[in-house]
Amino acid sequence: MLSRSLAVARRRWCRQCSTVPRITTHYTVVPRESDPRWKDVDMERYAEDADVVIVGGGPAGLSAAIRLKQLAAQAERELRVCLVEKAPEMGGHTLSGACIETGGLDALFPDWKEKGAPLDTPVTEDSMAYLTESKRINIPILKGMPMYNHGNYLVRLGHVVRWLGEQAEELGVEIYPGTAASEVLYNDDGSVAGIATTDLGIAKDGSPKDQFARGMELRAPITLFSEGCHGHLAKGLYKKFDLRQDCQPQTYGIGLKELWEIDPAKHKPGRVEHTAGWPLDPKTYGGSFLYHLGDSSSPLVAVGFVIALDYKNPFLHPFKEFQKFKTHPSVRPTFEGGTRIGYGARALNEGGVQSLPRTSFPGGALLGCSPGLMNVPKIKGTHNAMKSGVLAADSAFEALKDGHKPGMVLDYHERLMESDIMKELKAVRNFRPSFSTSLGVYGGMIYSGFMYVSRGMEPFTLKHHGKDSESLLPASQCKEIEYPKPDGEVTFDLLSSVALSGTNHEGDQPPHLTLADDAKPVQRNLAEFAGPESRFCPAGVYEFVPEESGEGMRLQINAQNCVHCKTCDIKDVSQNINWVVPESGGGPAYDGM
Repeated sequence: MLSRSLAVARRRWCRQCSTVPRITTHYTVVPRESDPRWKDVDMERYAEDADVVIVGGGPAGLSAAIRLKQLAAQAERELRVCLVEKAPEMGGHTLSGACIETGGLDALFPDWKEKGAPLDTPVTEDSMAYLTESKRINIPILKGMPMYNHGNYLVRLGHVVRWLGEQAEELGVEIYPGTAASEVLYNDDGSVAGIATTDLGIAKDGSPKDQFARGMELRAPITLFSEGCHGHLAKGLYKKFDLRQDCQPQTYGIGLKELWEIDPAKHKPGRVEHTAGWPLDPKTYGGSFLYHLGDSSSPLVAVGFVIALDYKNPFLHPFKEFQKFKTHPSVRPTFEGGTRIGYGARALNEGGVQSLPRTSFPGGALLGCSPGLMNVPKIKGTHNAMKSGVLAADSAFEALKDGHKPGMVLDYHERLMESDIMKELKAVRNFRPSFSTSLGVYGGMIYSGFMYVSRGMEPFTLKHHGKDSESLLPASQCKEIEYPKPDGEVTFDLLSSVALSGTNHEGDQPPHLTLADDAKPVQRNLAEFAGPESRFCPAGVYEFVPEESGEGMRLQINAQNCVHCKTCDIKDVSQNINWVVPESGGGPAYDGM
């Protein structure tokens, strides 16, 4: 017998299907319990137990796993640590600038150089500039400023993650790549009991295939969630345990990145360049990075553009802003004669301490970029992510000394609040919101100078603007933005860029970009805001195309293009999109992005 909630969901779904084309077929929206095609399917899951389960094989999750096994070895204890990672290969979904500090790595492996960690390019030169349409105004970088990078390293973070995975396996961590966690499991008392992995073998129309295989359960007294920015399981945990009750809404940016092989004569290994200003307008926060990687025999540069997701004009197209940036007369020469070899995108947390939720709860904790530990003016979060993993591992190991108990509450949050991570983030807490005043970018730059002088000791804390999904103005109040056509040499179209990401998903599966209401994209988003999802997605997932009848438009979701950046889930003006994991193994195939 259907529960009341399922019956309501089914009635809503049936009414919707009679008026608009069906888009969403995923079981999180269309209950399988009410679908007769699932009536005789065996839904029992195989279950295994561990001491600690970790969701996500990025810097934070791997740091926690490594630290746990190090502590267990020191104490001569057996400890089963299982880590699931949705990418088929470790580092395959990792994307970052990346200019990193080594503090997190030092905490795990003081001898990381001897162990062969792939940190090969120390920073040798810093550059910061403000761009106008035709000019470059250099800004001095002084020691102690957030953008001062001497002592840091330029890396391909996916390769660092792969190396961390190798170290974790050597220590005995059980790593399961290509295994996505789709559901949080709970004990009878409401505490976290572990996770379930994705079901396999579901057709695009939501029906079971002949080779349907139920996901498995991994249960543990402690589950650590390190999913990265805007994790899909973390969203449910926030609501379940009201973790955001004492913080401001998170605010985000979208980062787009390319990897290039350039003319060796133009290559300057260790050089770091950042810009603000053009092509963005003075009310839109964002900027670029350009890092010269490797030595002279490997002339690689990583170039990227970050745009805050609180922008107001629905006609803004982040990907095209990135391409336009590369046409600046001081930027374009770097890429002329070069070859673009990689592309990707991801969202990043920019809220800082004001937006930090409670990070521990009965049965688990949130690590790294999941709660948001990025230092915004530094544009760095890897070191803090790794440090948070170490703190969580220390807390979990201490708790497990008293045996396995359901609903264990770690003292991790308290450790985090007292750590150097918080000291660092509190010192820069006002940087990001200072750019959201009526003075826009100019006000933020003025405040940045004050922040450097005050060393973060100002007695006040600025508030963020609110939710990024609420910042867009109706299309009728905004001007369309004209972008230059790609030239195929320095600037490119979106689909050829997505091809460089190696993104692939099994085609015959329900779209994992789910809609609570299939009608809203056309009835509200397109009608009032000119369909911003067709522009803010950096992978061409969302398209508005003519109805087959020739009357009106419909939304088409090209889920196979998705690079898992989560921007749609964040920026959707109707908050109608819910990003859930696709079948395990799907997504981008980054090589050291």
